[in-house]
Amino acid sequence: MASTVELATLGHRIRHHRLKTGLTLDELGAQVGVAGSHLSLIENGKREPKLSLLQQIAKVTGTDVTDLLSAEPPNRRAALEIELDRAQSTTVFQRLGIPPVKASKGVSDETLESILGLHRELQRREREAIATPEEARRANTELRLRMRARNNYLPDIEKLAEKQLKAAGHGTGALTHRTVSIMAEQLGFELIYVNDLPHSARSVTDLENGRIYLPPASIPGGHGLRSMALQAMAHRLLGHKPPSDYADFLRQRLEINYYAACALMPETAAVAFLQQAKKDRNLAVEDFRDAFGVTHEAAGMRMTNLLTQHLGIPLHFLRVDGSGAISRVYENDELPLPADVTGAVEGQVVCRKFSARSAFAEQNRTTEHYQYTDTPAGTFWCATQTGATAEGEFSITVGVPFDDAKWFRGRETPQRATSTCPDESCCHRPDPTLTERWEGKAWPSARVHMQMFSPLPSGAFPGVDDGEVYAFLDRHAGE
Repeated sequence: MASTVELATLGHRIRHHRLKTGLTLDELGAQVGVAGSHLSLIENGKREPKLSLLQQIAKVTGTDVTDLLSAEPPNRRAALEIELDRAQSTTVFQRLGIPPVKASKGVSDETLESILGLHRELQRREREAIATPEEARRANTELRLRMRARNNYLPDIEKLAEKQLKAAGHGTGALTHRTVSIMAEQLGFELIYVNDLPHSARSVTDLENGRIYLPPASIPGGHGLRSMALQAMAHRLLGHKPPSDYADFLRQRLEINYYAACALMPETAAVAFLQQAKKDRNLAVEDFRDAFGVTHEAAGMRMTNLLTQHLGIPLHFLRVDGSGAISRVYENDELPLPADVTGAVEGQVVCRKFSARSAFAEQNRTTEHYQYTDTPAGTFWCATQTGATAEGEFSITVGVPFDDAKWFRGRETPQRATSTCPDESCCHRPDPTLTERWEGKAWPSARVHMQMFSPLPSGAFPGVDDGEVYAFLDRHAGE
């Protein structure tokens, strides 16, 4: 059965050849054995003709069936009418409640062009609105794959951070808040902590007056504020411009985070620490964390930058919430992870057998939870630390293939699990006895992840409220 669009094109081609031969609907109908009204329905795309009738029409009009069935409109006017009919049949147009325009002979080609221009813009805006979340996921996936191809390692930013640290006089140990302030001063900025920072901004840099505004904290030297100050400086150091699209926004965010990590855990000192720990067969995220005074998550992520590049160890990193949904991820060790149709992993739920989820059941959460997991891609060893925020529980996992577990503390763990995901029988289907007991007798209401209902802003990437920022700067400009 031909589609609506194909029938419309077919009808226009029949009309084109009928008029070309100088026949009316009734005259052509008389020669092919059908009523003129029947031909009118065919020409208007309302009825599909039989092949035998098409053969007769082709014969009478001096053409062939192949020409009548061509997907190309016979002329520009026909193309405009077909496009208009298609545009006016869409849900987007019909939701407006506007009467459709009939493309009669009295409507000029120029008028149709103008009407179609409005329809194209309407469709473009609709596509932009619904495509933004998918485009964001695709951009995020593409960036993750690019970083995996280069071992999550950016040598230019590593060198830049070491240069800035040296200029500020930083030697060894955790980066102090004082040193961060010196780094800012060398760029011509002063760090200022305020209570009225715009809610949509993590920090605001006043380029005119040389100030970086940050939120207040009871301990200004805390990891979070040092990191935010370093990220704000990184925009200037890396020559960033306002992002052109979401992919550009993601790249910039990755680069400023990377710079902050390089400054808090400098490559030279960090690699030396990790190499010694490997030599001692005592690699541990918690030791790396404590040595540089950063969070467990920051230490785990920094290991993804350095372990493969400098120690030859592939690995994976996961931040998972209490329901098992992935919020941050990196892997170059082939750990099997769930993905949606775009290839995005964020928001997907990991296997219930993974250490990232089983660690939530541990009674003692003050230390890392160690586990071996057998998967279709091989056996992996993982170390997981759990925590909690106002939004709920989360876990941080760093893991490696079985052969590399020998370098890590916790390798002696007897804890072992088997995951057959993505086979749904692994952890996505209930036990058959439970199914038999409750099927048709229960109706659970599913909890849906909020990211499904939180499309990104229509501006294509999450931005700050410019009005709030400008008003904020105006308040502080005279200080």
